[in-house]
Amino acid sequence: MITGPRPPIALPDDFLFGVATAGFQVEGGYNGPGEPANNWERWERSGRIEPSGNACDFWREPEVALDRAAAMGCNAFRLSVEWARLEPVEGDFDAEALHGYRRILDGCHERGLEPIVTLHHFTHPGWLGEEFWLEDDAPDRFSAHVSRVLPALVPRCRRWITINEPNIVALMGWIQGDCPPGRRIAVPEAFTALDHLLTAHVLAFREIHAAQPDAEVTVNTSSSSIYEHDRMLTDLLTVRSAGVERDGVDAYLDDRRDRHDTLFPPAGRGEAMLRRLFAASSPYGAAMRPGRTAPVRSRLRRPSRRRVLDAVYGGPDERPLDTTGFDWYDPVASHALRLPGHQSSGGRRFEPSRALWDVPPDPEAMARWCHDQHSLLPALPLWIVENGLCSRVHNGRSYPRTDGWDRPRYLRQHVDSVVAAVAASCPVRAYLHWSLVDNYEWGSYEPRFGIFGIDRARGPRGFRWLDTDAQGRDSAGAYRALISWAREGAHGDPPGR
Repeated sequence: MITGPRPPIALPDDFLFGVATAGFQVEGGYNGPGEPANNWERWERSGRIEPSGNACDFWREPEVALDRAAAMGCNAFRLSVEWARLEPVEGDFDAEALHGYRRILDGCHERGLEPIVTLHHFTHPGWLGEEFWLEDDAPDRFSAHVSRVLPALVPRCRRWITINEPNIVALMGWIQGDCPPGRRIAVPEAFTALDHLLTAHVLAFREIHAAQPDAEVTVNTSSSSIYEHDRMLTDLLTVRSAGVERDGVDAYLDDRRDRHDTLFPPAGRGEAMLRRLFAASSPYGAAMRPGRTAPVRSRLRRPSRRRVLDAVYGGPDERPLDTTGFDWYDPVASHALRLPGHQSSGGRRFEPSRALWDVPPDPEAMARWCHDQHSLLPALPLWIVENGLCSRVHNGRSYPRTDGWDRPRYLRQHVDSVVAAVAASCPVRAYLHWSLVDNYEWGSYEPRFGIFGIDRARGPRGFRWLDTDAQGRDSAGAYRALISWAREGAHGDPPGR
């Protein structure tokens, strides 16, 4: 954050302050009888996870959410266009559903909200199967879907995210097993899925720019301290524009890993071991590069397709990325590992992992990450696509975070860090807070990220919006004041406590 006397700061005229949502998490109406089914259907119907139900009813009443975003002074709204709703049965395209998304985009414009559309946010139609991203034709099928929906959406949208957090799709689906298909330590399959996801981005980027040459297109990664789990993805997409010949990719990525580790040194032995393990199992990098990783790499590495390089080097776009998009929570991978019995909100937690409501804030580190991202890819502007704080609500009871943080404080310090980064000539062009409202957090309503809370026990449709967040704080008022402060030159300290 900025310390000492604060000079006036001029944000770019087109700077975007907004909120982020995702279709499956807010729309409602998936995976029930007669409803569109996505790749989470089996888990919902088997009782493995909490049913998504009507979520926040965004599909039926989008104006409720849009009005609240506009009232905070936002000028951007991120949403996703859900493939499962648009093609609930293979080959049966729902034109009325597409018209519904057009109406939502029109509603954004009517309220002064710039829509940012995500074309794949963790879900796809159930008829494609849970392991869709392992199929050889997955990138082409996704690209064909994008091509089909673009004509209706292009007149209403210029900023696009092709695929949300491809690194998390691969990690949670094939390494940790916490999302469909629920595989664990399937390392070759995880890298195959990641390759197909990145290839799908390149093909979708091509389709979008063919339909809309002035579009801004990105893919957002979840910030991670492990190179192979984050920055390697953007390096693969930008390797051609860096002047690297195809046969030099492995050496280039090894050098980029070294630079990443210099900018973001490992925090302790456990973190260092995780990084070496990921580097050793990666299909990229010199097989016998000197160092401790080489012997392990020779045993762990498996042959893997590199179709993303075919797409990058064989396509018309030297750099299939218009901006660096990233999500910021806590990037230190080893922080996610906890001893069973550790203290958590509402009591002790016996899983050997950290709950979402225990993720520690670090606003100063977010500003440093912005500068590091800019130094790594200086030609590209930056979008902070997601950033937010989680609290816990269990059986209707809201629990305080063990670290004492609340959302107004979180907003204050993170918006201040954004302003600090811009003041130091870092080209941040968007800050989107996750999320506008408490929503379905991938199998549960227990984690709460919303600026606005949801009471899921009362209301005409089984829930009602709150005017506060889940902790009873006026987060909307805090964000509104911070947006106004930043746009008016960020004079003095940011408003709030």
